[in-house]
Amino acid sequence: MTSPATTVRRAWIGLAVLALPTLLLSLDMSVLYLALPALSADLGLGPTAQLWAMDVYGFMIAGFLVTMGTLGDRIGRRRLLLIGAGAFGVASVAAAFSTGPAMLIATRALLGVAGATLMPSTLGLIRTMFPDPRARGTAISVWMSCFMGGMTIGPLVGGALLETFWWGAAFLMGVPVMVLLLVVGPVLLPESRDAGAGRLDLASVALSLGAVLPVVHGLKSLAADGPTLGAVAALVLGAGLGTVFVRRQLRLDDPLLDLRLFRRRATAGALGINVGGGVVMAGTFLLLTLWLQLVDGMSVLTVGLVLAPLQAAMVIASLSAPRLARSVRPARVMAAGLLIGAVGLAVVGLLGAGAGGGTVVLLGGFLLAAVGIALPTALGTDLLVGSVPEEKAGSAGALSETSGELGVALGVATLGSLATAVYRDVLVVPPGTPAPLADAARAGLTEAVAAGPTSALLDAVRTAFTTGLGVAATVGAVVFAGLAGLALYALGGVPVTPAAPVDKETATETARETAPEKTPVEDDPVAAAA
Repeated sequence: MTSPATTVRRAWIGLAVLALPTLLLSLDMSVLYLALPALSADLGLGPTAQLWAMDVYGFMIAGFLVTMGTLGDRIGRRRLLLIGAGAFGVASVAAAFSTGPAMLIATRALLGVAGATLMPSTLGLIRTMFPDPRARGTAISVWMSCFMGGMTIGPLVGGALLETFWWGAAFLMGVPVMVLLLVVGPVLLPESRDAGAGRLDLASVALSLGAVLPVVHGLKSLAADGPTLGAVAALVLGAGLGTVFVRRQLRLDDPLLDLRLFRRRATAGALGINVGGGVVMAGTFLLLTLWLQLVDGMSVLTVGLVLAPLQAAMVIASLSAPRLARSVRPARVMAAGLLIGAVGLAVVGLLGAGAGGGTVVLLGGFLLAAVGIALPTALGTDLLVGSVPEEKAGSAGALSETSGELGVALGVATLGSLATAVYRDVLVVPPGTPAPLADAARAGLTEAVAAGPTSALLDAVRTAFTTGLGVAATVGAVVFAGLAGLALYALGGVPVTPAAPVDKETATETARETAPEKTPVEDDPVAAAA
């Protein structure tokens, strides 16, 4: 018979195994940016092919997360994880030896589909491996820290690889990781599934893809080209199909995604904070990296080194969150983190308003923002995964990741577009500037710098971009403050994380606070209307 100590030790070793694909996914997202110039020159990628090669990976992950989370609940999360690991390894080899743009784009799409199996499967397995709420909170924080750590070391690892090998090394570095996962996964990871799951509803799968993919595409197009007819049409199409998807899920006995699990105020609040936090951090961090490169003049490698302390601070804050939640209610920890983040972004807003301070003030403000967002993100993910029955953990993990993906896309589209609009509004082109340079400056900072502007024009575009960054950061600070209020309102009833074993009274309170409400379909107006 296996002793409790052996079971706990096996779970933590298994967590180390689950950290591997998590680390790899974040590495894969960042390394390709560095490899793109050499890859484009070798394969002859034009501007459109470059965009597809970069974006199709994220499109496929976002589109298939819900399906893969539910599929893992049905066929077994470990099984799906291993299938996805094998597919990811094969697709990585194919991508590394691509012979043309079409092959590269196709293999990147396959990598995205395979990647969509990994995140919800790992979260679902963590729920099974760590039944103790305190241990599970720590495990999820470690899991998230690996993802953040991958983004930190990605530019450094990628730079070292690409200086020594050809661009295919950016893809091949994932193969040993997946081989190791295939070898040790069956030994160290338990299998878990929903024994009472019904058939997979293929119509719902199609509707989920039809809802998510156009929305993500529309948001990306909105950020890149503004409110074009194609972008608006994609958003409308996605929203319409999303409405049909929701109505269908509420009617089915075996839905692809059981939305009734997420009707509880605390769970809905955690999802809202996840989306809102993704919006702010994705939009402002994109502007930060552009500012460091094009305004401060840093190289890509230097930017990676400068941002490493911010990512490290996020890791430390993420690991600290579950410990804080053992003595302070999670709502207060999350609200405090969001208010810290709001202060940091407000500091960046002052810089944009001409308060001075330069790079040091900018990085200090974003350091506070990074620490602030890590606390609610770690606790929110734990709440989402822990508040549903174990057999639905994969679906909960998938919805958590999908909301984060949509938050990122929405942040780039909204805050990025806002900063661009402010930039164009406040830009003052110096008199006597040649027309081509003036047009490039009005198009944006990237275009202005690439056109080789005069020193006077360069100062003007840098000042205008800093102003746009400040406005976006100020809006982000307001959003963070609002999310802090949402955390106190929606999650105020969630108790501190109990120790295991707990006394009967605490166990009863915890079960009441964290279990999803069971609302009969016939009593629910939304479901009845469907």
